[in-house]
Amino acid sequence: MMEAFEQFYHNDVVVVDGTEPAREGKDAQRKAIEEWGNMVQEMHGGGVNSITSDEANGITTVESWTEITFKDGNRMKFEEVGVQRWEGDQIVHERFYHSMTE
Repeated sequence: MMEAFEQFYHNDVVVVDGTEPAREGKDAQRKAIEEWGNMVQEMHGGGVNSITSDEANGITTVESWTEITFKDGNRMKFEEVGVQRWEGDQIVHERFYHSMTE
């Protein structure tokens, strides 16, 4: 995951995740990913349900899911849609819409 992040995210990327304030810059997003990973005890599976793209406008949308157990013992299925705006070969803006169920 981090290898793809390093390759495909622009240094000035802006990431919006739910109602949290936007994260600006690759360093801020890297830190958020690492913090999230530190809360996970075990991943039980995951996958991509669908991918769409609008190449003329540089937009992709990915619907995915992950089932995880957090270090506090809660096991959840995490479903999300990520909408990404690309410039060239890198993501410059990404917004996540998600839900979690136990």
